[in-house]
Amino acid sequence: MKRTFLLLTLLPGCALFRPAPRPVHAPPEEAARVEFPRDLPEQGLHELSGTLAAAIALAMEDFRPLGARPHRGATPLEQCLYRREAFNVSTAPGPGGIVFVRFSFSPSNCAEHEREIVLDMGATYAVDVPGARILAVQR
Repeated sequence: MKRTFLLLTLLPGCALFRPAPRPVHAPPEEAARVEFPRDLPEQGLHELSGTLAAAIALAMEDFRPLGARPHRGATPLEQCLYRREAFNVSTAPGPGGIVFVRFSFSPSNCAEHEREIVLDMGATYAVDVPGARILAVQR
């Protein structure tokens, strides 16, 4: 009886340990229609080092977590500000292996009805890639 009670009291706490949301995958029939090129086209190609890709991923997950949703009644601009693609990304090396990652709001990445001029709607992160941690954030 005591064990059952103990288990029932601990179960709600398990909800706090949910895994992070994973990206949504298209249904198999839609995925089957995608044709991958043998080589990626040179035009428009952007190649990032693994270090930069990891730094951007760590900072983006903090800045705009996967699965984050705008609040109820959000304006069109607020809805755009919740989307990762509304921000351009710049990176630069820092001292001691730090990577600086800056997110800058780009109204051109929003739909016409969502656009407004917004100042200082980004952030700069100092990322320790080998330690997989964010050292500091400047908003």
